[in-house]
Amino acid sequence: MASKEDNNFNDINPSPTKFSELNQLLIELVTSAENILGDNFIGAYLQGSFAVGDADMQSDCDFLIFIKEQLTDFQENELRKLHDEIPTRKGHWTHHLEGSYPVASEFKNLESLDAKWLFIDHGWREMQWDTHCNNCWARWSLREKGITLIGPDPKNLVDPIPKEIKSDEARKSLVNIIEDTHSWMPSTIAWGQRYIVTTACRLLYTIKTGEVTSKAHGLDWTAKNLDSRWLNLLTQVKEDRKLGFDENITPREGSLQEAYSFVKYVQSIGLKE
Repeated sequence: MASKEDNNFNDINPSPTKFSELNQLLIELVTSAENILGDNFIGAYLQGSFAVGDADMQSDCDFLIFIKEQLTDFQENELRKLHDEIPTRKGHWTHHLEGSYPVASEFKNLESLDAKWLFIDHGWREMQWDTHCNNCWARWSLREKGITLIGPDPKNLVDPIPKEIKSDEARKSLVNIIEDTHSWMPSTIAWGQRYIVTTACRLLYTIKTGEVTSKAHGLDWTAKNLDSRWLNLLTQVKEDRKLGFDENITPREGSLQEAYSFVKYVQSIGLKE
């Protein structure tokens, strides 16, 4: 693995995204993380929507900062202070960073799926120990599509993920997608309705192709490949993405039941394969 001495931090990728404000924030994040982690730092990357494509102002910026070994108490405390402070800054993207600090050996393959890493959820100031980024999707999108901010080639950090593993995991997630979503997102919030539909689209895409895609592309792919009766729903969800998250906006009349019906339809296709 690369060490601090192997990286020239003057060479941090200056333009990993099309958003100049986000690019500057990522430079500041990586520089601060390296200063905190020292020789424990390996590299920093983007995965998720920015990696697979179609990221927009409603997207989270999913990052991974790899470490050699588990964080010391000092390192954890300093990272917590950093991520507590970032959302207090001005700007849009300071509220939309989401990512983890995985131990590289635990990310290499799927043998450590129970490992929890220090994680910051977008919009939050308090970090958690969580398995959020510890899944086959993050591994695939990093290895195959990841954007390097600084550090070794992502292919050196993670083994290939077989297509059947991604498809099997997508089927498992599809089974209880409605119940799982409402366990943390009330049905009274419109964002949840959109999340259910877009996630169903993305899961079916993975089942069919073995690849991971963005929310926008998942909606477009579904509109082209499934029954046209769902076109109005898919168009509504895509148009409403610009609303972002607002706990005071309720689902459009009838849209939640339509989303539930759509999930049943997707399940009838995806779970029988």
